[in-house]
Amino acid sequence: MRDAILVVNAGSSSVKFSLFDIEGDTLALALRGEIEGIGTAPRLALHGAQAALIRERGFAAPEDLDHAGAIGLLLELVEAGAPNRHLAAVGHRVVHGGTRFAAPVVVDADVEAALLDLVPLAPLHQPHNLAPIRVLRVRLPGLPQVACFDTAFHRTQPALAQAFGLPPEITDRGVRRYGFHGLSYEYVASRLPGLDPRAAGGRVVVAHLGNGASMCALHERRSIATTMGFTALDGLMMGTRPGVLDPGVVLWLQSELALDASALARLLYHQSGLLGVSGISSDMRTLLASREPRAVLAVDLFCYRALRELGSLVAALGGIDALVFTGGIGEHAAEIRARIVEGAAWLGFALDADANARHATRLTLMDSPAAAYVVPTDEALMIARHTRALTARQDSPQQVRGVGAGMPRETPRGTPE
Repeated sequence: MRDAILVVNAGSSSVKFSLFDIEGDTLALALRGEIEGIGTAPRLALHGAQAALIRERGFAAPEDLDHAGAIGLLLELVEAGAPNRHLAAVGHRVVHGGTRFAAPVVVDADVEAALLDLVPLAPLHQPHNLAPIRVLRVRLPGLPQVACFDTAFHRTQPALAQAFGLPPEITDRGVRRYGFHGLSYEYVASRLPGLDPRAAGGRVVVAHLGNGASMCALHERRSIATTMGFTALDGLMMGTRPGVLDPGVVLWLQSELALDASALARLLYHQSGLLGVSGISSDMRTLLASREPRAVLAVDLFCYRALRELGSLVAALGGIDALVFTGGIGEHAAEIRARIVEGAAWLGFALDADANARHATRLTLMDSPAAAYVVPTDEALMIARHTRALTARQDSPQQVRGVGAGMPRETPRGTPE
């Protein structure tokens, strides 16, 4: 029977999951899938290691599948789709680790309580991240669970990079710049030595561009600055989030439009960004295919904000050796990459238009003073690596439901977050 690690990424209306087989010192993707529309119109999609669709299913009514039911269904899917596996451990994506958690951690009662205390710092994400931990603790009490944090990678930043210009009675309560997308940045950082050894030991900006978007400045593969701050609203314009915003705008929205906290949250998290500016869609593919003036404006603003934030991060680094694109837009939108690389020509980037159009790994000419690359992210594999490393020396848990725990080498990628 083969040992396997399950990776769970739970959101407000979805549960994404990947199953990795442990093959010596490597991790090999066996299954991946997602249950979407929880609470509205639940739908399941399950894929094999080569992305082939194995199973698809809808549910007649929202009450047919809640989050607890989704975790139970997930275990059944793993048992049916990957038999003869011994489930060694589960790794969870948890958005916020606060100041206490600078690295992944095996979850016990103390850790779970500490993570619950962080809910006020990420009220839209943290409760959903923790829900499957509680469900699995009850259903499979002997199974090791590991929490991997989106904020942890940024704990290496200097104190100045984390500070706000606010009184200590506020900042001492945890109001500081945390940064997010850390698991994605950590994965890209792990790829840099094999991609560009000179850049790996120098100054790199990684652009995680997707529905959620941010950039991170790396020096010797460690985070020194990032565009997201106290929440995932800051920095770049995103699919439905505005990015950096004058706090006076929020005060104006409160006083002139009488928006309360919940209305502000809807506006800033779900009704702004590409969707709000274009009035059409939050999907970059749709906007790039449109000639509507507002769609054109949304794309222009996205690229402009990316160039502005790139300049800020280069200033923090004192220069740049390489720019790496990742995330859905970064990996697939050649036009967006071209506009950013060409707009940054003053930093030494010389775009290879043909390579960019082909989605090659290297996007710049070989004699370009600064290089640009595309690296598909793999947060699920990063979580599986951490889970394997933290649980490898523990006693193997009892076999779970017949399902089919040193850092593993690079292996086939799972589903980017």
